[in-house]
Amino acid sequence: MGDQTFDPTARYPKPPFKKQTQPWPGLAGKMEPRPDHGETSYKGSGRLAGRKALITGGDSGMGRAAAIAFAREGADVAINYFPTEEPDAQEVIALVKEAGRVGLAIPGDLKDEAFCKTLVEQAVQGLGGLDIIVSNAARQQSRDSILDVSSEDFDATMKTNIYAPFWIIKAALPHLKAGACIIGTASEQAYDPSPELYDYAQTKAATMNYVKSLAKQLGPKGIRVNAVAPGPIWTPLQVSGGASMEKLEQFGGQTPLGRPGQPGELASIYVQLAAADASYATGQVYGAAGGSGSLDRGTPFRCMARNSTVLKGKEPTQLGIRQQNPYCDMPNFDHRSFCRIVPFQLQPLRLRSRCDFPGSVIR
Repeated sequence: MGDQTFDPTARYPKPPFKKQTQPWPGLAGKMEPRPDHGETSYKGSGRLAGRKALITGGDSGMGRAAAIAFAREGADVAINYFPTEEPDAQEVIALVKEAGRVGLAIPGDLKDEAFCKTLVEQAVQGLGGLDIIVSNAARQQSRDSILDVSSEDFDATMKTNIYAPFWIIKAALPHLKAGACIIGTASEQAYDPSPELYDYAQTKAATMNYVKSLAKQLGPKGIRVNAVAPGPIWTPLQVSGGASMEKLEQFGGQTPLGRPGQPGELASIYVQLAAADASYATGQVYGAAGGSGSLDRGTPFRCMARNSTVLKGKEPTQLGIRQQNPYCDMPNFDHRSFCRIVPFQLQPLRLRSRCDFPGSVIR
């Protein structure tokens, strides 16, 4: 094998991007530049052999990347998408079949409860069962003010992002056996919301919480539940109303990597969460945000949510504390956004030995 390393800052396009807009929900095939979903780069190794997956929003974005990767890892795949996304969906189905797997295209509107139930039934019948659910489809529309968000807008976002996963998981659960898994797509918006994404951001916070709640509920049944929390990823969401033109032109430029992520860069995370060798991972939220949202090293904060002290990069003895003081080493999690910040003072603190945030490690 040759050298597989590369510079992540230079691998994919950087801003500024061309001004462009599409009617909602947009098509990946019409974006400039086209997103990379791993069409030519993802190589499978049989990690999901014989598995059967249903992926919502499987025509583009992370759903498409997951569908391609799952098929190349040996899984049969059913994808759901909005009917106007048919051109993108057919490209995905062709790639799934090219990998030698069953590919089902099931278009429909996830805002309709009856359709969500039918979607699961068709996937079960067409694939001969289900053991992976990826609830990925989402609606995102940028609005400068809450005054610009109509009740119809708000309802459509809630139905797509919150009601649909509820309906789909509820319908799928009788078909899921021990060893099955559910994967939600959350977002960095769950803990660092943008002002113009008022409705979308709160649905992603809800996604993070339903994942953790369901993981506790379904763990005893042997069903794992996790989520992926992307940062700025180059998908049709951005060009179909999800970002202002000004933000679109500089999209992803604020990250330490200086660019947006590509859907294909997250494919391996979905595979890992679905694979049997991740059998101890449940209730976790895996971030991939190009470095954005990371905690500054060496800056002490107190995590008010769990009343523990966050001492990133500092040893307790350096701060004059005699009692062992835990600190929180949380990848891709910004305590400054989630917790109320208070300056650290050298006074007795009520210490906790654990911090219940996703992916946290207390040392």
